[in-house]
Amino acid sequence: MKKIFLVIILIFGSINILNADVKRIVSGNTEAKITIIVYESLTCSHCATFHKKIYPFLKKDYIDTGLAKIEFRHFPLDIAAFNASKIAQCKSNKSLEILNSLYSNQQGWVKGNTVDEINENLKTFIQNEGFEVNFEDCINNKEIEDYVLNDRIEGIKKFNVNATPTIIINEEKFEKSLNYKNLKKSLEKLI
Repeated sequence: MKKIFLVIILIFGSINILNADVKRIVSGNTEAKITIIVYESLTCSHCATFHKKIYPFLKKDYIDTGLAKIEFRHFPLDIAAFNASKIAQCKSNKSLEILNSLYSNQQGWVKGNTVDEINENLKTFIQNEGFEVNFEDCINNKEIEDYVLNDRIEGIKKFNVNATPTIIINEEKFEKSLNYKNLKKSLEKLI
């Protein structure tokens, strides 16, 4: 499945179209001095751990206080993550809520032996969570697909992203072990 996904990336590697209707998933003060970018894949267990164990502290100490904003960027590692990214990106006013729900309940929808089975689990999960998303329209939306692929392409070209989650703080790749203590040390130097 990863080989197929890499072929898709190579085929669409020159996509540079960004639709104004597709909006970045951001939390925090857009004018904040610190910008944290997180490249992540929705099927990545380490990304789910980041959302459950590190993001809440970042939110409380830096995002909710206006010191930082965080941008969630797509870096799908497989077709299931690619489709989940399209679902998260599909409803701008609920994107952050959908993203958090997908990570909080990752084991509930990331199961199955085929992409079709995983898609069916994803569709059922989204419906059960009460998100009013037209699953087929989102999965087949070319503009959203291009947007998600562009996030991945930009991550590779601009920041040499090769694993998830990858953290970028004010345009610099965070190279230390990813835990809240190390992130806090780096962020405190920027305040």
